Amino acid sequence: MTSYLYRSAATWAGIGLAGGLFYRTLTHSRDFDGRTQLAVVHTHTLVLGMVTLLAVLALHLVLALDADRRGRWALHTWNAGLAVTSGTMLVKGTLQVTGRAYDLPALAGVAGLGHIALTAAVILLFLTIGARLRARREDAAQPSAERVTVA
Repeated sequence: MTSYLYRSAATWAGIGLAGGLFYRTLTHSRDFDGRTQLAVVHTHTLVLGMVTLLAVLALHLVLALDADRRGRWALHTWNAGLAVTSGTMLVKGTLQVTGRAYDLPALAGVAGLGHIALTAAVILLFLTIGARLRARREDAAQPSAERVTVA
C-alpha cells in the first residue's frame, strides 16, 4: 500500500501541474478573462490528490492502514471519485472557456457521483483509522511477554 499511495500522490501532482498549465494555455490562447471551473482543477487535484494522499501515507506508516480492507477500499474509491470530480471540472471549464453550453444536467449528475464517491472514501478512511487506533490501544493494554535470557 505504501508504494500505491506514493504513486497515486505523484500521479495527482502531475495531473495538478498539467491542469494548471492547460488552464493558463487555453485561457491565454482564447483571450478569456472570466471566471471558469477550469481555474480550480489545478488546486483541487494538488490538494485533494497529492497533499491528501501524502497525509494518508504518513498515517499508513504509523497505523498500518492496509491491515483493514476498508483502508484499501478507501484509497481506490478516493482516486476514482477524485478522477470523476476533477474530470467533470475539466470538461465544464473547457466548455466555459470555449463559449459552449456548459450548464448541462448530465455533467452536474456525473460531478455529483464523484462527490458521493469522495464522501464514501472519507467514511471508509475514518472507519479504518478508528479500527486501527482501537487495535493499537488493545495491543498496548496487553502485557508483553517476559524475555528469557540464557547466561
